[in-house]
Amino acid sequence: MTSDSNICYTIRRMTLNDVDGVHAIEAATFAKPWKREDFVKEMTTNTCARYVVAEAAGEIVGFAGAWIVLDEAHVTNIAVKQPYRGQGIGKALTEALLHYAANLGVVYATLEVRRSNEIAQNLYKALGFEYVGIRKRYYEDNGEDAFLFCCQHMPPADPDFEEAETVRE
Repeated sequence: MTSDSNICYTIRRMTLNDVDGVHAIEAATFAKPWKREDFVKEMTTNTCARYVVAEAAGEIVGFAGAWIVLDEAHVTNIAVKQPYRGQGIGKALTEALLHYAANLGVVYATLEVRRSNEIAQNLYKALGFEYVGIRKRYYEDNGEDAFLFCCQHMPPADPDFEEAETVRE
């Protein structure tokens, strides 16, 4: 259980039961949100997808996701419900996602962020991400450029980490 600014919340792996709460946050946050079905596919058929959610008093208040391919994590989306923003939940979700990825053998993470989103850029920089390039007219809603960030300083992996999908030889 984590507590920031008098809000107690838990960060855990997302399940299919969380899709409606996650989609509601996605729809309220992004100009071109993913569809509910996209999150269902992430939970049921995309073997690269890993998501975490923040839950407070039984309510999903934020989420973060990445696609894990070999030793890279590509962060797909991070969002926190409006009344809970600015209280450290986004940072905690991102840290949890990076730790989860490190446990899966990831050695670096990438993400895109809007050129205008200085709050998110500052968060990513504080977590060790560095600017590495620009994707021109990346965002379809308004043609805004995206900055490409990379984090090559992943948290240490937990040697006892295991999940149901872990393959052993």
